[in-house]
Amino acid sequence: MKIGTLFIISAPSGAGKTSLVAKILTLISNIQASISHTTRPCRPGEINGVNYHFVDVDTFRSMITEHLFLEHASVFDNYYGTSKQWVKDTLAAGTDVILEIDWQGAEQARKQFPESCSIFILPPSINALEQRLKTRGQDDNDVIATRTAAAQEEMRHCVDADYVVINDVFEKACDQLENIIYAQRCRLSAIRDSDVLQNLLS
Repeated sequence: MKIGTLFIISAPSGAGKTSLVAKILTLISNIQASISHTTRPCRPGEINGVNYHFVDVDTFRSMITEHLFLEHASVFDNYYGTSKQWVKDTLAAGTDVILEIDWQGAEQARKQFPESCSIFILPPSINALEQRLKTRGQDDNDVIATRTAAAQEEMRHCVDADYVVINDVFEKACDQLENIIYAQRCRLSAIRDSDVLQNLLS
């Protein structure tokens, strides 16, 4: 059976990562987005178990102690983590997995899954990033300033990724991300264990 591919997608806050991933999930079959655990408050419109698994700090720390996370990180004073077992089970079933995580989590995930595909989403400019954060209407000016400063530091880690997508025109960025996923599925390492290849070469 073909083993699924882990796609690690990182970006600074406001670069459009979540919107791009949501669109990709409607365009490509046999791919799922991992739902992270987090201690941050649930935002308006978010649903527990759909957008995130919202847990308290004590629960999250207990999960760290039990080594239940593939990766975990502290971002803006909140914890985020990915269930290790869920990712392994989903990949083993032949389904590709998308991880939406920051650069710290991406670094941890790449070490455990060296055959993963890492993609970094960038905004076209700092001004565009700041404007997108303001348009969301979820944070005050001080928080926006903090996120913008942090984004500049985060973007330095784009050099660690396999691919970089600049999200200037949404449709173009979405096309590029879709093409990367399809190209990755054609790599020999991704199809080496597939039934089709095994039958052809046996």
